[in-house]
Amino acid sequence: MMADGKETLADYDFDLPEHLIARYPAPSREAARLLILDRGRDTLSFGKVPDLVGCLREGDLVIRNTTRVFPARLRGKRVDTGGRVEALLVAPLADDTWSALVRPARRLRQGVMIEFAGGLMAQVAGSGEGGERSLRFQLAGAELDALVDAVGEIPLPPYIRRPAEDLDRDRYQTVYAQTRGSVAAPTAGLHLTTGMFEELRARGVRVADLLLHVGPGTFRPVGEAGIEQHKMHPETYHLPAETAQEIEHTRRVGGRVVAIGTTVARVLETCAIDNRCVAPATGVTRIFIRPPRRLQVVDALLTNFHLPRSTLLMLVAALAGRERILKAYESAIEAGFRFFSYGDAMLIIS
Repeated sequence: MMADGKETLADYDFDLPEHLIARYPAPSREAARLLILDRGRDTLSFGKVPDLVGCLREGDLVIRNTTRVFPARLRGKRVDTGGRVEALLVAPLADDTWSALVRPARRLRQGVMIEFAGGLMAQVAGSGEGGERSLRFQLAGAELDALVDAVGEIPLPPYIRRPAEDLDRDRYQTVYAQTRGSVAAPTAGLHLTTGMFEELRARGVRVADLLLHVGPGTFRPVGEAGIEQHKMHPETYHLPAETAQEIEHTRRVGGRVVAIGTTVARVLETCAIDNRCVAPATGVTRIFIRPPRRLQVVDALLTNFHLPRSTLLMLVAALAGRERILKAYESAIEAGFRFFSYGDAMLIIS
């Protein structure tokens, strides 16, 4: 419980039956279930993802994250000993060099050569923040990207507990993904189809885009040191001027800003200015949104169900209130909703 008026990790804990962790997506994107939490009426209702269309109205603005997941997990072996190596590419440092999470990290010191699948060669060039290693490849730029895309694996979250399969190259990607760079999907968008966006536009709902490349920090739990000490993993973003203008227009006509996923919410709140609008920007964000902070720009949020004690759970609590969110999660568990990346969805609206 809360200590000295401050929330603790225990305040964001809940029991989740193992069988409710979704290890595969629903048969089709729009087949996922939808829990609708109406903050204004303080009600919960149950439906399917296509019901999102009927919950929005003319003048509303839907904002998407157009990042594209790439096959960032590489498997290989040390050239000197033949020992197995696994690397998760995190962020580019140069045309031929990437920051990566590697296993076994302690044995991979500077100078070690690694041969990955497809003959892709890299040398450990140094160590970085959080135990990451710099990997300098013998290829660079588009040639490196192409070989990584050919031999790498889609980096499924650890709780899925299965190797990536062919279906994941399609289903662990939104239909509107454009810019390569994420090691995790903006999972709320996995449910949406081109047809749903056509229906939304026909209702007078506008659609705008931004970009945030999702890093591995999305899977990292808040440490036992507690909420106050937690540091978010840096993630690069781009909020275009056109999207900022769409938000300003939405405010003028009295519409709602609807974020498709917590990644969109993080960018919007990073760029928030007066009058619940945003300033266009490109940069790196470490924003940690949690109560008692309230979201300034986001009026409604489509999101999946998140891990206990996670920063994502805290973000949705900042929008809807911690007790209300935990009660909604309890209802979802009782109703057999599927949780996490490939699970069902929640719409928080007012």
